[in-house]
Amino acid sequence: MKFDLHTHHYRCGHADGDIRDYIEAAIAADIQVIGISDHTPFFSSDVDQAFPKIAMGKSELQHYVQEVLDLKKEYEGKIDVLLGIESDYFPDHAKLYHEILSQYPFDYIIGSVHYSSGYSIFDRSRWKGMNNADQIATKEEYFRMIAESARSGMFQILGHIDAIKSNYPDFTQIEAPQAIDRTLQVIAECGVAIEVNTSGKIKVCGLWHPVDEILERAHHFGVDISFGSDSHIPQRVGDDFDKVAQKLRDIGFTEWVYYKQKQRQAVAL
Repeated sequence: MKFDLHTHHYRCGHADGDIRDYIEAAIAADIQVIGISDHTPFFSSDVDQAFPKIAMGKSELQHYVQEVLDLKKEYEGKIDVLLGIESDYFPDHAKLYHEILSQYPFDYIIGSVHYSSGYSIFDRSRWKGMNNADQIATKEEYFRMIAESARSGMFQILGHIDAIKSNYPDFTQIEAPQAIDRTLQVIAECGVAIEVNTSGKIKVCGLWHPVDEILERAHHFGVDISFGSDSHIPQRVGDDFDKVAQKLRDIGFTEWVYYKQKQRQAVAL
């Protein structure tokens, strides 16, 4: 069975197409479960849409939820449409995010760290002039935040856990194995899944998230794996699903998971 839990659409301001386009693309790709997971608004901001090119406005959230629920009914029997959302993890605002998101019937919430140590993870200028010790400290802090997001109880899936390498491929070479292992242990203990996110292939790094070494360590610690294309255009829905499945089998995984009504659903590989 094929599924894809990570998709975006026009409301976030940096994706093309509406929700129906992604559902139709999933049907064409022989996908049985499609999750819609656009970016949460910036709830802590005083304005409705603080960053129009990054996330939807606060006033759009109710319309987003209702549209997905309506399409879920419309496509019943053709494809299973799941209501998801991708939420930033901001430690200072986690309670606010949790309170707001708890008001809606999400099938799952993807938790993603997009900011650490005061920078966007995609800002490669942060690495300029850093010595080795500072690089290690930056990597350790990034994975500490991911572990903290797992402990928060807010999320069923953690998104693209090494996406900080997207525009800085050398991130993978920074030696911080203990930080990665500690984080994976926490994720396993908390019963949260990580996704294989294939959007990294179209970034500077040219690689899925996370790298194979992290997937191998995740298998060692018993971490659940999910799948998301992180598609921002309908044509990428389900991208590399079969290749990812084979990679996971090669590592030793026998199943991966998706979530419906926040309940774990296992799918054989």
